[in-house]
Amino acid sequence: MKEHIIIKVVKEVLDQLPAPIPYWMDFINDKTIVVERFHPDVDRLFAEANYKFWVTREYKSQSKDRVWSADEMNANLHCTFRLILQRDGALPEQIIKRLEQLPFIAEVRTLLLGTTEFPGEVAGAMAVVSTDPGEMIYLPYAKEWTKGVNNVRVAVLDTGANFSHPELENKIVLRRNFVDLQGLDTSSFIGDVLNINALPEDQVGHGTHVSGILAAKGLRMNEGVCPSCSLMVIRVLAAMKSGNKVVGAGIVDNINNGIKWAVDNGADVINMSLGIKHSGGGLPHEDIVKYAISKNVTIVAASGNDGSPEKYYPGALDDVIAVGAVDNTGQITGFSSYGASITVVAPGTNIYSSYLNNGYALSSGTSQASPFVSGAVALLKSYAYERGKKITNTDITHILRNTSDRLTSKVRDQKAGYGLLNLADSFKLLNDMLS
Repeated sequence: MKEHIIIKVVKEVLDQLPAPIPYWMDFINDKTIVVERFHPDVDRLFAEANYKFWVTREYKSQSKDRVWSADEMNANLHCTFRLILQRDGALPEQIIKRLEQLPFIAEVRTLLLGTTEFPGEVAGAMAVVSTDPGEMIYLPYAKEWTKGVNNVRVAVLDTGANFSHPELENKIVLRRNFVDLQGLDTSSFIGDVLNINALPEDQVGHGTHVSGILAAKGLRMNEGVCPSCSLMVIRVLAAMKSGNKVVGAGIVDNINNGIKWAVDNGADVINMSLGIKHSGGGLPHEDIVKYAISKNVTIVAASGNDGSPEKYYPGALDDVIAVGAVDNTGQITGFSSYGASITVVAPGTNIYSSYLNNGYALSSGTSQASPFVSGAVALLKSYAYERGKKITNTDITHILRNTSDRLTSKVRDQKAGYGLLNLADSFKLLNDMLS
C-alpha cells in the first residue's frame, strides 16, 4: 500500500512550490499532470529515505480555472497538500519528525482513520413503535408552515444510501463517493473501499436510516422531517469489523473532501451522524468547517454514543450544531455523549426508518437525533426561502437557543444543551424575525 502524507504549509512559502499541482482524486484517475518535486528541503528529506512521491492538492478549488476564492484561502485550503508515495511501505517516523521541524511546515501527518460506532439497527415493524417522535418536537405544527422546498439541499455525509428504496425515490439529487482507503490496510473492511468511482450505495444501512428520517415519503413509515427538500448523498464512511461489532470508519481527510464537495455543490445543511475522537495535531475538520460556515452552510452533527464527556468531532467544533438524544419520555438517554457543547437534543430512541434492501429498521442513537435537527434547520431555511429571504447560521443558532424546551433549570445544560427541539416556537420566532 502506498502511504499518503498530508502536509500543510504556511502561506509565505506557496510561491516557492511548483504549479500546477493536480487535485489528489483527479490524479488517481488521470496522471496527465505529474509533479514529483515539492520544496527543496522536503525533497531532500524524502531522498535521504529513498522515497519518491507524487505531489497533489488536498482540496479542489471551486473555480474551474483553479483560482482559489477568498473563502477558500481564509480557511487555508490552498495550503494543504497530499504527497503520495510511489512505492509500498510507510515513510520512516524520523522523517516525519524532521519534516515537522521545518519552519514553513504548519502540520504534517499520515492519513488519519476515524471510527464511529454504529447504533445497532433492528429490522422491525412499525406497529411496535408506540409514539411518533415528530410529535415530541411539534413537527406536525411546523409542517403547517412548510414541508420544505426542493431548492433547499440537505447533504447526508454517511455510509451512502439504498438508492432503490421507495421512500427515497426522486429525493436524491446528487451523490458522490469519497470512500477511497488507498494507503491503508483494508483487510478488516467490508465491501468496496478502494474505488472512488463507485456509486455511494449503502452497504450497512446507517446512511439509509438517516436519509429516511430526513426525507422519507411516508409510505410505510412516518414521513421525513423535511420531505420536500432535496438530499445529497455523500459516502464518507465504510464498514469495518472491530471485534464482534461493525463500526463506521473513514479517512478524516476524505471526509473533509466530502464536506468541501457538499458546500461547493449547493448544500444548505450538512448532516454528520458521525464523530471521531481527537488524536493529536490540528482539530479534525477545523479548516473545512470554517469554510462551510463562511458559505452559510449549517453543519449538524451527532454528539456521540458512549454517554461520556468525550469530545467527538466535528460536533465539538465551534459553530457546529451538536445534537444529543432523548428517549420516548423526553429524558436524556444514557448513551448520549456530552463532551461537545450541545446545542439541542432531539428524539433518538427506537426510531423507525428506511433500511437496506428496501426494508425498514428500528435504531437508537445520537445518529438518529441529528437528522431531526438537520431536517428542522432545512424547514426553517425553506420557509425563509418561500418568503424570499435568507437566514444565516447566526439566525439558526439564535432560534434554537431561544425556543428549545429547557430540560433543567439551567439556561444551558451540559447534557441537554438549550433543551429539546420545539419547532412550534421555532417557527413563531422565525416568522417574527422575517416580519
